Amino acid sequence: MVAVGYTLMCEQAGPKELVDYAVRAENAGFDQLVISDHYYPWLDSQGHAPYAWSVLGAVAHATSRAELMSFVTCPIRRYHPAVVAQKAATLGVLSDGRFTLGLGAGENLNEHVVGGWPHVQQRHEMFEEAVQIIRPLLDGDTLTYTGNHFDVPDAYLWDRPDTPVPIALAASGPSSASLAAEYGDGVIATEPEPRILRLFDDAGGGGKPRYGQVAICYGPDEAECRKIVHDQFRWFGLGWKVNAELPGPDSFASATQFVREEDVAQGIPCGPDTDAHVEAFRQFVDAGFTHVAIVQVGGESQPMFIDWAREELLPRLRQL
Repeated sequence: MVAVGYTLMCEQAGPKELVDYAVRAENAGFDQLVISDHYYPWLDSQGHAPYAWSVLGAVAHATSRAELMSFVTCPIRRYHPAVVAQKAATLGVLSDGRFTLGLGAGENLNEHVVGGWPHVQQRHEMFEEAVQIIRPLLDGDTLTYTGNHFDVPDAYLWDRPDTPVPIALAASGPSSASLAAEYGDGVIATEPEPRILRLFDDAGGGGKPRYGQVAICYGPDEAECRKIVHDQFRWFGLGWKVNAELPGPDSFASATQFVREEDVAQGIPCGPDTDAHVEAFRQFVDAGFTHVAIVQVGGESQPMFIDWAREELLPRLRQL
């Protein structure tokens, strides 16, 4: 059975609200709680960007069953990889082994706050070095590391869960899929494309978890849902080659100024039709994903969405 996740979207809710939503989602029956890790929202209209790791600590304390995951953290600029390993190990202890560290190569939007954004080739080199640092630290090794981008003279994590924190790596092509298979315990992708999973399998990742994410906007009024999606999520269709490079919400507003409601609604189901939302989820199931987290677009609609998911959506998804 595919694990059904709920996304704590830091860009559209404050820290206290996110903790409340996490508790509600666990009580509703969601299997997993994943959290975005942003310094800025994509657009000003989203209006939030609390520190994900503080929220995760509170969520770990406030929940008891659901798996937790960063979706995803970039360990190459805003955080040093040795510190990422320490944060992940601490979350592993606080959550009694429920935490998975999701890692990706990041976006200029969030990472430029501590300095210039590296060229894509350099980012990929830095990301591989970061994983080479994080993996052995989480496994309990004392690490000395010298790379082209990072140095770790001496590091050891004193507080770790009994079972090492698993790592899942975001992948979008052959090189990142190979990296995920070599160093990761799972792979992350945001599109329901079997190609990435086949590349992951071919590189040795067969049998490991595959994490996906699907955006929807449930509500009683389809027209209102379309307006919300256009207002807050119209950046979604730009693609990661663009999303990784733009430096701030104003840039995303400019890049999407000609995107129409109907353009966004083609990719994100809107309104009360449960069948449409189930079908969006089904695409990831059919592609071979083992875990799929749902993003409900619109911060104020979360309690309503969670109640609806408990009564209608989750029973349908369990049947897939």
